[in-house]
Amino acid sequence: MRDQRPVDRQHLQLLCIFHFVLAGLAVLGMAFLFVHYMMFSTFFMNPQIWQNAQHGQPGPPFNPQDFFKVFIWFYIFFGVVLLLAAAGNTLSGLYLRKHKNRTLSIVIAGLDCLQVPFGTVLGVFTIIVLLRPSVIELYESNES
Repeated sequence: MRDQRPVDRQHLQLLCIFHFVLAGLAVLGMAFLFVHYMMFSTFFMNPQIWQNAQHGQPGPPFNPQDFFKVFIWFYIFFGVVLLLAAAGNTLSGLYLRKHKNRTLSIVIAGLDCLQVPFGTVLGVFTIIVLLRPSVIELYESNES
């Protein structure tokens, strides 16, 4: 029977790298969200844009500043989600590298499944690898 430990270590190392990549994508998503916020705030909060926008025609039927206040909650919510995704994947990557806290990595993998498409693929493969009996044994041998 062949020794599964080298294959498990290689798979855990790859999962570690991909968790760091997904964390980086979450940080990139936060940067995009910030740029989007800056553009929309410039657009919606500038009253000169909305005054007589079409040469003498009345302005919009809504107050742009009030409309933008709804978007602020969108930015806060998705900013927090992306921040938690980045922190969770970074932490999971560190633990995967050390072969510790298997349960936390499984929980993070489950949450990653909500991040379609890359997080879903990473989450499924992480769960598959971490539920292998040989990987459970590897983690248990690291605890002692």
